[in-house]
Amino acid sequence: MERPNAWKTYTHDQLAELNEFADAYTDFISQNKTERECVAAAIALAEAAGYQNLDTAIANGAKLEPGSRVYASNRGKSLILIELGQEPLTEGMNILGAHVDSPRLDVKQNPLEEKNELAYLDTHYYGGVKKYQWVTLPLAIHGVIAKTDGTVVPVCVGEDPSDPVFVISDLLIHLSREQMQKKAVEVIEGEMLDLLIGNKPLVVEGEDDKKDAVKALMLQLLAERYGMDEEDFYSAELEIVPAGPARDLGFDRSMILGYGHDDRSCSYPSLRAQIELDAIPQRTALTILVDKEEIGSVGATGMTSRFFENVVAEVLALAGYGEGMLALRRCLARSRMLSSDVSAGFDPSFAGSFETKNAAYLGHGMAFNKYTGSGGKGGSNDADAEYMALIRDVMNKNGVNWQTCELGKVDQGGGGTIAYILAKYGMQVIDCGVPVLSMHAPWEVISKADLYEAYRGYRAFLAL
Repeated sequence: MERPNAWKTYTHDQLAELNEFADAYTDFISQNKTERECVAAAIALAEAAGYQNLDTAIANGAKLEPGSRVYASNRGKSLILIELGQEPLTEGMNILGAHVDSPRLDVKQNPLEEKNELAYLDTHYYGGVKKYQWVTLPLAIHGVIAKTDGTVVPVCVGEDPSDPVFVISDLLIHLSREQMQKKAVEVIEGEMLDLLIGNKPLVVEGEDDKKDAVKALMLQLLAERYGMDEEDFYSAELEIVPAGPARDLGFDRSMILGYGHDDRSCSYPSLRAQIELDAIPQRTALTILVDKEEIGSVGATGMTSRFFENVVAEVLALAGYGEGMLALRRCLARSRMLSSDVSAGFDPSFAGSFETKNAAYLGHGMAFNKYTGSGGKGGSNDADAEYMALIRDVMNKNGVNWQTCELGKVDQGGGGTIAYILAKYGMQVIDCGVPVLSMHAPWEVISKADLYEAYRGYRAFLAL
């Protein structure tokens, strides 16, 4: 069975809407490259759409009713948006779940050092990366510095055209005979991912032989710009990401080359679908944008935390369902979810890694993975046939272009999402999202058509 190419189906008006949506998305991922930045931008959009902070609603003893819109932020790194529907909450919700963290390099807690009059920051890679892909690229630093007086200083260097950028060096080809014999996993090792940040020494009158003078100048510059001293690195969260904006790709401008498509190409359409619901939905609509998926969804801001449960319990209480556990359990068990995460797009250059009948093709619409995992579906949520039939019906009735796929050939590798975590409540869950080329590379590729169809599909699902 072949699914049609989505580009062949569009009217003039749909093409205009597609391009407008793609431009807005490109701006979003260019300006928001960390989970903190994504959540802050999402809150701003949600508040403009009439969402109020759940903490404020709790403090005011507000009564939530159909049409009420609330949001809850978890340490500024995860976000839940809820619009109450017309049906009782105990009948379940329609849920979109995506993640806003992406593979990157994190600055270590004690990172600054000088080696042979070059200053570096030590890093630790985050998520699954091919380490050799991160060398000789212009890199930027994003994050925050939390100081002991309670202030939190934002950091963003390398994005403005007037900013400096940073780099991880590589060995010149002329001396690489030994390096070129290594396996790809060994060409660049984790402890070699040192970020080059300076070369100029601090000149102090009367101290010509000052030790670590380049490091000293870096500390002086950091103190002048951020009011920080070296110990402040202990309480800093600094992320190294590719510098520069996402760009249109191809003569036809049909694709987008950008950092963080995994999973912002699903989280942004999910966010837009949630806040742009035209009318009060039948079932309560909930979108969660979560952190830490790339390292196993662990920690206080990951999907395995109690944040999701706690927020739903608070909403149930404000909506008049009491504070007991039974209403919460009924609500979650009767919910439906799209685990909004990317899938592997078929790449003709590496065709041997895909099974062509069950691959996702760029430009053919949003991709549904009935299961992911690896090998014998290890670590996977496997959606049931009845739920797949329901999803087919919704997408077909709303004219959404969609396809089904697996994550490459059996035994070739694999991967997972947050789907299995939500499935533990007994709700129906299936993975779906945007096919990506070069997934987890510093620069990834998606089709604008698939991005647009994901947005349309998510809207249709929330209105179900």
